[in-house]
Amino acid sequence: MSDTKPLVRLAGIRKVFSNGTEAIRGLDLDVRSGEFISLLGPSGCGKSTALRMIAGLGEPSEGSIDWPSSTYDAAGKPEREIGFVFQEPTLMPWATVFDNVALPFTLKDRPKHDVAARVHEALAMVGLDRFAKSYPRELSGGMKMRVSIARALVLRPKVLLMDEPFAALDEITRFKLNNDLLGLWEKQRWTVVFVTHSVYESVYLSTRIVVMAARPGRVVGELAVPAPYPRGTNFRTSQPYNDLCRNVSEMLDRAMDAESAS
Repeated sequence: MSDTKPLVRLAGIRKVFSNGTEAIRGLDLDVRSGEFISLLGPSGCGKSTALRMIAGLGEPSEGSIDWPSSTYDAAGKPEREIGFVFQEPTLMPWATVFDNVALPFTLKDRPKHDVAARVHEALAMVGLDRFAKSYPRELSGGMKMRVSIARALVLRPKVLLMDEPFAALDEITRFKLNNDLLGLWEKQRWTVVFVTHSVYESVYLSTRIVVMAARPGRVVGELAVPAPYPRGTNFRTSQPYNDLCRNVSEMLDRAMDAESAS
């Protein structure tokens, strides 16, 4: 993997907001094809800010974000081919599940009949193909998040960016969606960058965990997760899982200490 170009390279990233808050300083990160990377750290460490800059929803104050393996459009901008799943499902309450998932195509003025197959394909991937005509008010919290994931997948992205998508869900639903997400990732092999506050979630999902400290946000540690896939209950209850969680927790403690000392 080290001999291949990264899909995304963040080099020397610094982000200062208009109010003078320095959110990120000196962030370096290579994201390679097929990885499942978790960005883990305390609130205010710049995880979501970094994710939004990867998506092109913000620009760094210093440093560069390059897409070495991407093609570029006529304006010289990389064709990112990303899907973004936010913390909240952000569904249109007046629209059906089908129309919510079709939104990326609607914004491109694509006729509904042209995209129907793609929408149903995305809904089938998240197990909601029977709910295409339902409305958000008729869905559980977990189902709403599935719709949000389907909307991110409908464009068949190479990179899936997920900003704490399961944080507001109960533990049972969260475990189920963790398993479903890994099942999809194993089949499709997108590249995933996943923001979380949970040590346990990061170890369960990831091939690599990047631990960040706040004020300003920066990387203070990385850990590869060598456990094979598929992962399930046996992994969650295993000694290697517990050992990895302890190692990540120790890195997170050091991140908190670095925050206190800064």
